[in-house]
Amino acid sequence: MNPRKKVAFYTLGCKLNFSETSTIARSFNDEGFDRVNFSEKADMYVINTCSVTENADRRFKDIVKQAQKVNSDAFIAAVGCYAQLKPQELADVNGVDLVLGATEKFRITDYINDLAKNDFGKVHSCEIKDADFYVGSYSIGDRTRAFLKIQDGCDYVCTFCTIPLARGISRSEVLDKVLLNAKKISDQGIKEIVLTGVNIGDYGKGEFGNKKHQHTFLELIQELDNIDGIERIRISSIEPNLLKNETIQFVSSSKAFVPHFHIPLQSGSNKLLRLMKRRYKRELYVEKVNEIKKYMPDACIGVDVIIGFPGETDELFL
Repeated sequence: MNPRKKVAFYTLGCKLNFSETSTIARSFNDEGFDRVNFSEKADMYVINTCSVTENADRRFKDIVKQAQKVNSDAFIAAVGCYAQLKPQELADVNGVDLVLGATEKFRITDYINDLAKNDFGKVHSCEIKDADFYVGSYSIGDRTRAFLKIQDGCDYVCTFCTIPLARGISRSEVLDKVLLNAKKISDQGIKEIVLTGVNIGDYGKGEFGNKKHQHTFLELIQELDNIDGIERIRISSIEPNLLKNETIQFVSSSKAFVPHFHIPLQSGSNKLLRLMKRRYKRELYVEKVNEIKKYMPDACIGVDVIIGFPGETDELFL
């Protein structure tokens, strides 16, 4: 009997990447692989990449070397956002055998045969316009809480962001499937879920393959609040213009949703927000914070801020 092959995973970037890595890992189990830690000897190493920060791009080569030190004969594959944006750049890294783009990564087992090393990295990457269908994901077993993907892609064109180029248009998981995945998480005894996606406040768009909203984000969280066994649900980053007052009010009285919001600001200057092509002004941001504090005085609010944006003067920075 042939021994089961071993596969290891390394995830760079956001909660969304973690949910997708976990889902991809389960597909390997179905193909007869055993998952091991990245520091252990494996037949194949899969690196889920990120392109949001320069640091994540730079770390990729170090992670490849880390895998090669453990097993120089291992098959190495790169997937994720950086793999979609700059596939050839990753394929040219010494030791990389396979690079898969935004849609191909979910069918990674279709692209591997005997795991023999390639003379050069092979690239399978779609045009990003073809990334128009939804693949559900959730994490189990990696951490004490689960990341549940509800949405993917983005229709915004913020000038600093490459995510629409890496993940495609905004599209959503069907509501019933979100609830089913949440139930699967609950059945594993996990008590906390973090809702994740690229632009989760846009939930409902593309739910059934069209651009209309079939459901709203508020309708989604109202349904999730009734999942048995889940004691805490956390909303990850949500755009201020998509955080409705009704959502804030519901969270304040819900059974499971915790009083925590992560709301990207990026700049307190309306001039810079306009240059960034953000879809709100600072006054709206202040309004949302005040609304949260009115209903949940002890709520935690996380903020993202970008400094050094082109055109930012000392005065605008202050």
